[in-house]
Amino acid sequence: MTRDSAERREGILRATLDMIKEGGIDRVRGADVAKRVGVSVGLVFYHFDNLETLIVEALTYAANRDIEHRDAALAASSSDVTERLHTMLREYGPSGSEFGWRLWVQAWSASLRDPTLRRVVHDLDEGWRAVIVGIIDEGVEQGVFTCPDPVAATWRLTSMLDGLAVQHVVFDDTVTVAQIRDWTQVALSRELGI
Repeated sequence: MTRDSAERREGILRATLDMIKEGGIDRVRGADVAKRVGVSVGLVFYHFDNLETLIVEALTYAANRDIEHRDAALAASSSDVTERLHTMLREYGPSGSEFGWRLWVQAWSASLRDPTLRRVVHDLDEGWRAVIVGIIDEGVEQGVFTCPDPVAATWRLTSMLDGLAVQHVVFDDTVTVAQIRDWTQVALSRELGI
């Protein structure tokens, strides 16, 4: 794939994500993506076989960006295990841009009907949990955290954050970011003794 072709493909993916942001997954049309990028519909479907593939690839692209952002935040975080855990939970939860959470709420919904999309969402979630489990394991080994089951604790923490994110993002700040931070700290105290 030439550089121009790769850039065009990435432009199509970004335009698709913008359209998902504006109108939702179900309203994305190949002709609209082509118009936004300034290419023909044929070119869109040259790069992506069909609309379903385009949407899955766009969400995969978004997931990969989220993973890169997560990994960069982890690399830049403190060597202190408690600070790294707080950093990852802030990154996981609804902070900063709400678009990421709006996108993933829509992806969860669409994945009920699309097994390929379900795999993308599942893999992203699994990756986040693996990182958080690793940090909790490290904290337990250092004697900083008290936790008999880091995997179960991670599931409870991320599930709580998922639910709070939906309340914050979908229901227009019914739950505030400050409340989410406070409640996360309460959960960390109960789960890990910190």
